Amino acid sequence: MANAQNRSLEVTIISGEDLRINDRPIKNNAFVTVKANSRCSPSSQDSTKPDARGESYPYWDEKLHMELPTGSRYVVVEVRRRSSSAGDKLVGTAWIPVSDFIGDYTPENYLHFLSYRLRDAKGLRNGIINISVRVASSSYKGTSSCSSRQPPLVPAFRMPVDRENHGGTVTGVPVWCPNQWKA
Repeated sequence: MANAQNRSLEVTIISGEDLRINDRPIKNNAFVTVKANSRCSPSSQDSTKPDARGESYPYWDEKLHMELPTGSRYVVVEVRRRSSSAGDKLVGTAWIPVSDFIGDYTPENYLHFLSYRLRDAKGLRNGIINISVRVASSSYKGTSSCSSRQPPLVPAFRMPVDRENHGGTVTGVPVWCPNQWKA
């Protein structure tokens, strides 16, 4: 069965809001690392340069490029603060579902603007990260050893046809609306 090949992502790290360490606003040197979360293959990652002046509201506006392996479910965004004395300290992490920017009927190269709540190492809210994501390619090629069954990029759409009574014309179109039957 043919599966989607790795996709190239262009992730623009725009800015951060209200970033803190131990309930105190960070002063400077915040940077962002982006990587794919994949069980099937090693994930690629890329990082921004540290923001020297943004304090707890850093501004990067930096494009990062990475490969998104087939089967990846999340892109992990980590905000860290670089310190000469203590090394890199985690400020917060956001796990971004791949379904937020791949799937449905989104055209290729569509630019998604997204904002996510960051969580610190204890799982507490710790600021917001603002990004944009563009999927550079999504062609089918080859097979994957990760899973024998991957969903297609675009769902198959088929209509029931009653060939005996109506000569092959469409007799109905299935419609599914999950909120229609809720009480």
